[in-house]
Amino acid sequence: MYTLLKQEGSARRGKFETVHGTFQTPCFMNVGTAAAIKGGVSSMDLRELKCQVELCNTYHLHVRPSDRVVREMGGLHKFMNWDKPILTDSGGFQVFSLAKLRRIKEEGVYFNSHVDGRKIFMGPEESMQIQSNLGSTIAMAFDECVENPAEHEYSKRSCERTVRWLYRCKDEIARLNALHDTINKNQLLFGINQGCTYEDLRVWHMEEIAKLDLDGYAVGGLAVGEPTEDMYRILDVVAPVMPQNKIRYLMGVGTPSNIIEAVVRGIDLFDCVMPSRNARHGTIFTWSGIMHITNQRYETDPLPIDTECDCPTCRNFSRAYIRHLFKAREQLAGRLAVMHNLYFYNTLMEKIRAALDEGKFAEFRSKYSVLLEQHI
Repeated sequence: MYTLLKQEGSARRGKFETVHGTFQTPCFMNVGTAAAIKGGVSSMDLRELKCQVELCNTYHLHVRPSDRVVREMGGLHKFMNWDKPILTDSGGFQVFSLAKLRRIKEEGVYFNSHVDGRKIFMGPEESMQIQSNLGSTIAMAFDECVENPAEHEYSKRSCERTVRWLYRCKDEIARLNALHDTINKNQLLFGINQGCTYEDLRVWHMEEIAKLDLDGYAVGGLAVGEPTEDMYRILDVVAPVMPQNKIRYLMGVGTPSNIIEAVVRGIDLFDCVMPSRNARHGTIFTWSGIMHITNQRYETDPLPIDTECDCPTCRNFSRAYIRHLFKAREQLAGRLAVMHNLYFYNTLMEKIRAALDEGKFAEFRSKYSVLLEQHI
């Protein structure tokens, strides 16, 4: 259940209560696609890195080890030794981004696995069944993620089908939660707003899915290559028609500046692979801007990555050492960099929440939205 605690303009400060604990919003979910953060970061590490919620992916876990295996092991929480909330993406985005051969029908999508080519069918019911087997805290509805740009007429038909799929998701998760052997009988369901970059479709679709009174609502299909200005424009028209008393999730976003700008538009929840992916390639987020740690200038630099950071990496290692690890292609390089970036993102959210608590978010945005985008 979402509780709005305070508001500054459209920016919201809240909390979300679940069967696996309460998390504070705005919140960034750390992405562990296959039940692990890429870069050798464990669930125990995530506790030290101030992670509140982990995101795992339905499609990837269905392909391997299979949701049946995870269920047999007691669900995702036991499987990965994580006792806080987990959100599972529905698999819809991966079906449309990874499957080279796919056929979209009213019943669902037929496609081939990107791992071994085997034929897979996934529809609303199948997605809910897989997520129920995983036992996640929050399940995402199965939707069609349309590529940008797309024709208005196709986008409209897709939105209409996604609404029909959502009704099926709601019915199926209710059925599954009522079964005696379901791992998480309190699994929540979030609906996903689509409509490409068409304002009329976005608003219509949001109004339609809001009628289902779900546990939360996400904005999907953005941050997939369209200009940032288009993303902000869509948020400007969609956020005002999202239910005030429900948590709002912007999927796959983004940079620190993107997050700050989305918070100011009324978004509560975020996820993105960027902090871990960039870290594994030596791109580090700091309170002074974006650092490329493999640059020659850091070869003999004794300072921590970020002098304002107290993460495990910054407390113990120098820029020179971490640069050396990257140059020597040591796996530890990625691990230390990923730990720093995740800690930075989680600390960013802490600072945003504190600024909202103190009524100083406008001041925070003015200082950091541009600063954190700069390359140093």
